Amino acid sequence: MLNLYLIRHGQTYYNRYNKLQGWSNAPLTDQGRADAVSVGKRLADIEFKAAYSSDTTRAIDTANMLLAQNAYAVPALISDWHFREEFYGSYEGSNMDKAWLDAGAPVGLTTYAEIVDQYGVDKTKDLLKAADPWHDAEDSTAYWQRVDAGFAMILANPALQDGDNVLVISHGNTLISLAERYGAGKIQIHERPANGSVTQIALTTDSLHIIKYNDQVVE
Repeated sequence: MLNLYLIRHGQTYYNRYNKLQGWSNAPLTDQGRADAVSVGKRLADIEFKAAYSSDTTRAIDTANMLLAQNAYAVPALISDWHFREEFYGSYEGSNMDKAWLDAGAPVGLTTYAEIVDQYGVDKTKDLLKAADPWHDAEDSTAYWQRVDAGFAMILANPALQDGDNVLVISHGNTLISLAERYGAGKIQIHERPANGSVTQIALTTDSLHIIKYNDQVVE
């Protein structure tokens, strides 16, 4: 069993401007850098045996600033595309409200929250792919194949032992997707978790259990 600390990256300019970010790279704002340092100080006394992030600059920068606050020897950061946010295709960089309006229109819905309430988070991915004129956006099947491969990569790390702590710099929609899939209906998923928030997961080869989400214990 591994203790995963999933941290949403610090605030970026796209976050500030309410734009879909996905695989795009927008730099951290001053607040975003402060988010990374703040959560790093909160986790300074936790010894991480491995550290992962997506290969986006916002995740890598957050990881490096967080780890700089740690009291222990810092593991080499492993950045990999499997840990990226959902890919939004031609909607990358678009206003979020407009994108979800387009996605929900065929089923008579106008907001992300409405789609989630009626169909669930995975359906938002499928609807956005259908709405994307290029159909490049990830659907739920492609998304989970990639994310699950990332978790398998962590479990296969020969340097990790039972009970080790692992840092993973993650993304808002990824955390929401995990919350729906593994939260047993106990987690509010209408809004993205805060930038710099902590989600804690117990990961084994057979299960994924969410202990804390967006800094709140899941009971």
